Amino acid sequence: MRFNNKVVIVTGAARGIGKAIAIGFGKEGAKVTAADILEEKGLDTTLEINNSGGTALFNKTDVSNKKEVQSLIDHTFKTFGPIDILINVAGICPFKDFLDIPEDMWDHVMEVNLKGVFLCSQSAAKNMIDNHIKGKIVSIGSISSIVGGSEQAHYCSTKAGINLLTASMAIALGPYGITCNVVMPGPIETDINKEDLANEEKRQYFINRTPLRRIGKPEDIVGPVMFFASDGARWCTGSTLVADGGILVNFQ
Repeated sequence: MRFNNKVVIVTGAARGIGKAIAIGFGKEGAKVTAADILEEKGLDTTLEINNSGGTALFNKTDVSNKKEVQSLIDHTFKTFGPIDILINVAGICPFKDFLDIPEDMWDHVMEVNLKGVFLCSQSAAKNMIDNHIKGKIVSIGSISSIVGGSEQAHYCSTKAGINLLTASMAIALGPYGITCNVVMPGPIETDINKEDLANEEKRQYFINRTPLRRIGKPEDIVGPVMFFASDGARWCTGSTLVADGGILVNFQ
């Protein structure tokens, strides 16, 4: 119960990596706010946590909307108390060839993936500082922040932005005792890439490229996130941790 009575916000908690992380914190004794734009699935996440003996609430939140983000922070604070940990997971990746990406799609991906991390982190950090909490901010990046993709130019750009945003936050928030780090998954089987991985040839390519010989699962990312959120990572800030089954180092 490493996180007993810690107040944790997880964005993008309705499904995939965010859901797995929210449930993981619930099992470790945290008071969890599951935030997502998908209300029905987000409520399922909180129901699963509460039914297993944990404590959770759902807050419908568009992370690209400043008012909704502030409402998320206020709702959590009024219900559970000062925020100890923020996990930024919310993100989108509409696969589209670079030459065909329309401006509105580019803007939407930037607003959710990068602006969302900025807004949530800024609001949570202010709550931590006001309440003298030496908090933890962990964002889900991607190995796509290091390598490009012909159908992911918008997504890769936002994930690269998260790395440097986090580095800048680490510098700005370090004097308050707040740490800021990034976990960078490789291919993880979620709703975002379900169609892409349905292509058996592409799926097998990823499996063959990965030394551990499988596609990642959302649960594989819970441990790395919890490390950064724990006291064991108290001397880590502005850091990135790759969790990809080894695919990034395999050039075969």
